[in-house]
Amino acid sequence: DMVWFGVMIGVNLQTSFLTPPFGFALFYLRGVVPQEVKTTQIYRGVIPFIALQILGLLLLILFPGLVTGLLD
Repeated sequence: DMVWFGVMIGVNLQTSFLTPPFGFALFYLRGVVPQEVKTTQIYRGVIPFIALQILGLLLLILFPGLVTGLLD
């Protein structure tokens, strides 16, 4: 199903913006936080959000109807 595939690509891309080494959102955040905040603190702080993204991906893999059920 192309709709499910498109949603999976979108969520995967969103996850990739949060994960090192190419966590672009993390680098953007690094530019606006105070200098006292270390990059490692930012990486550690984003771990729960990455876990939620991966959980969401797993749910979409196991239950594709979550995406396509609204279309029926």
